[in-house]
Amino acid sequence: MEKVFAKAEELVGNIRGYINARIDEVKFDAAKKVSAVLSNLIAGLLVFIVFLFFILFASVAVSLILGEWMGHMWAGFLCVAGLYFLVGMIVWMARGKLIRLPIMNALIRQLFTNDEED
Repeated sequence: MEKVFAKAEELVGNIRGYINARIDEVKFDAAKKVSAVLSNLIAGLLVFIVFLFFILFASVAVSLILGEWMGHMWAGFLCVAGLYFLVGMIVWMARGKLIRLPIMNALIRQLFTNDEED
């Protein structure tokens, strides 16, 4: 009878070890996925900031050129502002297709990739 209890205790110890190992594996996998998502997010944010500065300076240049061409600086800036307003309205109307779906697909792809694919 003592052999049965000893074997049962050994089995319980093995099960505990297996469960602890699985929990650690899930924690490491979650940390790996979260770090990958965060690194992509930070890299995307940095690229966005650089692109934003490019757009800002290009907009000022185009505004000055248009203003000089039209004879009034304010008219050049008004034309560029109107263009941005038009682009903003188009993006707002198509925000689901242009913004939400690509972000959702990128997150799903990042979170559910297998280690074999990496």
